[in-house]
Amino acid sequence: MIQYPTIDPVAISLGPLQIHWYGLMYVVGFIAAWWLGRRRAHRVGLKHDDIGDLLFYGALGVVIGGRLGYVLFYGLEQLLADPLWLFKVWEGGMSFHGGLVGVLIAIVVFARKHHLAFLQVSDFIAPLVPIGLGAGRLGNFINHELPGRVSELPWAMAFAHLGPEPRHPSALYEFALEGVVLFVVLWWFSRQQRQRGLVSGLFLLLYGAFRFAVEFVRQPDPQVGFIAFDWLTMGQLLTLPMLIAGMALVVWSRYQPMEATKRVNGSGQAV
Repeated sequence: MIQYPTIDPVAISLGPLQIHWYGLMYVVGFIAAWWLGRRRAHRVGLKHDDIGDLLFYGALGVVIGGRLGYVLFYGLEQLLADPLWLFKVWEGGMSFHGGLVGVLIAIVVFARKHHLAFLQVSDFIAPLVPIGLGAGRLGNFINHELPGRVSELPWAMAFAHLGPEPRHPSALYEFALEGVVLFVVLWWFSRQQRQRGLVSGLFLLLYGAFRFAVEFVRQPDPQVGFIAFDWLTMGQLLTLPMLIAGMALVVWSRYQPMEATKRVNGSGQAV
């Protein structure tokens, strides 16, 4: 068994102002998406400045959607007991599935503003997302969140608030799969132009597969427990539509023409 590291969840404390590691992880994800997005902005006819605009919409979608999704899916009773808990995002409690819905809405708004197709924008964004996902999982690990189920594996860790039994470090599993592996695969795959919707479909398919698998060793949220069959969790239930949508997009995209790389002229118009 490995000793679970004791890390203060507060990274910087300046009097009454406290900056938490969990919040900093989101900053890391947004900065990485901004930097990587600027490198490929020309592919969809965007200027470098447009990436900041896209990041703003995406950040709103992630934070608002992620928090509302967690409250609705996992913490409705706690919200009713303490309505201000909705705004305590530094304590953790963000739903990927809620954040995904928020980002999809942000893509619709951004695509309309810049006269782009929805899937053009989603294909562009998909390879930028995993770094933020991985950073968020590190934030969960620092906060001692997402504990795994009891395990005898040599790298299992004991979560102090759950007793002395060693458990899967499921947050690190998700960091590796949803963050590192997903980024490497999508960034490599999207280095060349692909059929419209293919990169988005691959993102949904791979994330869905990784998340569904890790849920088998991740402890279900205590306020929700198992949804059915003594093994199906809320995370798996919410992931099933992603898997279906991902497979459908991959199949559909195979019949679409290859996307052409666009360039932006001095007036900011795609050529």
